Amino acid sequence: MNAGELVGWNIRRIRVSRGISTDALAADANVDRVYCNRIERGVANPTIGILEKVAGVLGVELVELFAVPGPHEERPVPLPGGRHRSR
Repeated sequence: MNAGELVGWNIRRIRVSRGISTDALAADANVDRVYCNRIERGVANPTIGILEKVAGVLGVELVELFAVPGPHEERPVPLPGGRHRSR
């Protein structure tokens, strides 16, 4: 897993565990929804500034976005789809 995939994995893991939709995360971090999704999929390379915003919205320290998952940890299941801003 490369660094982009690792960051995306952790953002999704934290976001799903807190029940935050991708739309809500993107809106609160002032980041485009599609770009936020690309970060989670590991296909976009966000700047440190973007990662700081995302970490702030998720309520975690920036370093938590770089945590290596355990050997048996599975990819988090996405939240239900839709464009409803729920929290």
